[in-house]
Amino acid sequence: MTTANQITLGRIALIPVFVLLAVLYGRSVASGIPHEALRWWAVATFGVASASDGLDGWVARRWNQRTELGVILDPIADKGLLLAAIITLSFSHWVVGLPAWFAVLVIARDLAVLAGSLVLVLLEGKVAVRPNWTGKTATALQMITLTFVMLEVKRAEVPLQWGLRQLPFAALDLLVGCTALFTVVSCVVYWVRGVREVHQAGHGQPVAWPGK
Repeated sequence: MTTANQITLGRIALIPVFVLLAVLYGRSVASGIPHEALRWWAVATFGVASASDGLDGWVARRWNQRTELGVILDPIADKGLLLAAIITLSFSHWVVGLPAWFAVLVIARDLAVLAGSLVLVLLEGKVAVRPNWTGKTATALQMITLTFVMLEVKRAEVPLQWGLRQLPFAALDLLVGCTALFTVVSCVVYWVRGVREVHQAGHGQPVAWPGK
């Protein structure tokens, strides 16, 4: 149990704390008396958990504490924190929230990637598909979107020049749309690479039926 792994476990422990604070704040908003202290405690908890992501990696590299356990725990902590925040902010009553379809999309994307990874493990015993820029961009946009929501950036109408006309759009809505687009694109890219890997390994070749 290295220091880096302890930090990662601490991040996992902060997930239910954030969810509880976020839900309690949502209930206070629904009751008509928002308790801003709860929101800021939720923001602080999420910020500390997010910062620990870089800290445990730095500690592991600095003091040579890379372990197989850390390789397993780190992505679980990262994805758990991200999904918990997206789901909570989509279904709780925050002043500025996420649409429910956004949470469903992100969950479906992660399940699709997980299913593809399991297929690769069953066929080849390993997953050789590495993260690509579309996946990293989707994750970064998801974090930015969550920041906008938790800081309650209002859906301010901003004029968008379109030819000779100005069309209003909501900044947060545009951000959510871009995030959803990259979330879908990254899933497609992972699946295309996975199918290519399966074919290169010869698993896509037709097999003759016995006796034929």
